[in-house]
Amino acid sequence: MTALVLIFAYFALLLLISFFTGRNSSNSHFFIGNRRSPWVVVAIGMIGSSVSGISLVSVPGMVTGTGFSYLQMCLGFVVGYAVVAFVLLPLYYRLNLISIYGYLEQRFGTRTRQTGAWFFIVSKIITSAAKLYVAVLVLQSFAFAAWGIPLWLTVSACVLVIWLYTFRSGIGTIVWTDALQTIVLLAVIVLMLVQVTRMLDLSFVDAVSTIRNTSLSDTFLFSDWVSSRNFFKQFASGIFVVIVMTGLNQDMMQSTLSCRSLREAQKNMLCYGTAFVPFNLLLLSLGVLLVIFAQNNGIALPAKPDEIVPVFAAGMMGKAVYVCFIIGIIAATFNSADSALTAIVTSVYVDILKKEREKSLVKRSLLYLTVCAAFVLIVLLFANPNNKSMLDTIYMIVGYAYGPLLGLFAFGLLTKRQTNDSAVPCLAIASPALTCLIDLSCRYFLEYQFGYELLILNGMIMLAGLVAVSRKVLFGTAIQAGLACDKTTTEAGASAERGNFGKESHFNQ
Repeated sequence: MTALVLIFAYFALLLLISFFTGRNSSNSHFFIGNRRSPWVVVAIGMIGSSVSGISLVSVPGMVTGTGFSYLQMCLGFVVGYAVVAFVLLPLYYRLNLISIYGYLEQRFGTRTRQTGAWFFIVSKIITSAAKLYVAVLVLQSFAFAAWGIPLWLTVSACVLVIWLYTFRSGIGTIVWTDALQTIVLLAVIVLMLVQVTRMLDLSFVDAVSTIRNTSLSDTFLFSDWVSSRNFFKQFASGIFVVIVMTGLNQDMMQSTLSCRSLREAQKNMLCYGTAFVPFNLLLLSLGVLLVIFAQNNGIALPAKPDEIVPVFAAGMMGKAVYVCFIIGIIAATFNSADSALTAIVTSVYVDILKKEREKSLVKRSLLYLTVCAAFVLIVLLFANPNNKSMLDTIYMIVGYAYGPLLGLFAFGLLTKRQTNDSAVPCLAIASPALTCLIDLSCRYFLEYQFGYELLILNGMIMLAGLVAVSRKVLFGTAIQAGLACDKTTTEAGASAERGNFGKESHFNQ
């Protein structure tokens, strides 16, 4: 009963924040918060959006199979965030974009923009549904099932609450609720670390020494080039995963583009990216201490690594930790799902339907309800793959779905050539298919298994296809004129960054 009361209290707090931040329900406020969001608040919220509930249950369990090697990828993340901050963000702010896929239309054409948007929409709704599924499954198993609440009702209730506190102001509200939820998530992780340290009767210094001296904390692997844990493969994969999952992802960019200026957006990106390493270090350390406790006390670990943290939180760490863990899962789940739903609505509304000049807010609200309903159905249909970390599953989906986006943006930024706009949809479908064929062939004939670097292969295939159908163009093309915008355009963009966007944009109040 205590858990139920706290859950409802947490929901009420989110709705209260929505009440104070949602008084402006314009499209500009919904999509980019009128570009008035404090960068520190955005950075804190984005940490939770990236970590999510699935990381809370998956990352600690990874130590049983791969030790601390995930940190190799996290180090690559830091470089990736720097690339996003200094290469992509200046472009997005200079073009004054609401949806980042608007760049693809200016560079190549309408079909390319819609292709990029569709790949984002499909991959985002699948990966976000997977994250929500895992979190809801934890809540259902350790709380709601005991109260006789069916799974479909739990999923529907979670999505309904998200809709209630975001449907009016979208990003304008989410930057604040996400910051709160990140703080809650961090507090839960620290509480669990403190509790398991007490259970092992260790001081802080002893706990650090214990983690450092166990083989479970092995991090770097330089010699084995076949292994998916090889440092160079994971480091390079980390760079490109961030570029596509953050820099080419409308979900993550939408919050960043709500910052007041390019400089603040860059500070947000660099601070948030740097914080990702210690955040995951805490999660991995939690996993090591839980495994050591189980070994010392003859406790059999669950067969699935994703179940280690939930099992300990529910049965061995006390009621206070159990209740806080449930709240933490809810916070992490909402943090990831709310921005994902808002970004999907934005991309459909702006990129696919091209309704950014619409005066009516009713159409946007109806679209949001439709997306929420589809999201519930996908979560209920989602099947958790056996014997595999859900985090690995999501990165594999990213490798196939975001590869074409990586190729498109790379071609646009690195060349001055024009590709065939009509051919892009076919290339975007053929690239993941060929990537899958190469992956299967390498496994069968060479006994080599691609890991996260599958994304790089997919992007290179897409890039090669675009080069093959491209042609030279004169310097005075539309996109080059747009990128080499004159002083007047630059000043207009700077004015928008200072907050005038909400007043003068083509979003009607």
